[in-house]
Amino acid sequence: MKKYIPVLENTQLFAGVGEAEISAMLGCLQAQKCSYKKGEYVFRQGEQVNNITVLVEGSLHIQRDDYWGNRSIINMIRVGEMFGEAYAAPGSGASLNDVVAVEDSTVLFFDVKRILTVCSSACRFHSMVVQNLFFAISEKNRKLVQKLGHMAKRTTREKLISYLSEEAGRQNSGTFTIPFNRQQLADFLSVDRSAMSNELCKMRDEGLLTFQKNRFTLL
Repeated sequence: MKKYIPVLENTQLFAGVGEAEISAMLGCLQAQKCSYKKGEYVFRQGEQVNNITVLVEGSLHIQRDDYWGNRSIINMIRVGEMFGEAYAAPGSGASLNDVVAVEDSTVLFFDVKRILTVCSSACRFHSMVVQNLFFAISEKNRKLVQKLGHMAKRTTREKLISYLSEEAGRQNSGTFTIPFNRQQLADFLSVDRSAMSNELCKMRDEGLLTFQKNRFTLL
């Protein structure tokens, strides 16, 4: 568990909390570690979620399959990012999505009640973690609004331009790598893969961009 403390120190949940304090808090928050092989589920749709979780190794997809097996990727979780906080409130219900390991991954689980209730020993930085949790939820809502902005576009080209423009801004470069392969990008934008690939080729031929696998340059 201690090997992940440097990762936790750089997470939004433990922002401003030092390594020594995090080490002391792991027991207080009843942290538990679980590892998952590529393709294994961390959570399944309909499962009750009682923990706030932080990814410390690997990568995960939050996704949903409809009755006919059509898949939508809601979000990608990178190392240091938190998930499960949407179900922290009492009565929030079961998980609406699946959380799947895209590669071999390790996750730390924290009892949400332990986080929200300052312990009797009054950990000096516990209140800071509660404050960080609030800020993290606000940030997740902002990212959801951003994705809704992509989804609100009417055509596949408009969705691609919206998403790729945002990634260029986020990475502060006209040349950047996205965290999706072609099928995953299509699932993320809720478009047909073939139609999306054709549109990317048209945009390339029109001189709007170049690409090599998941690396793009906007021209």
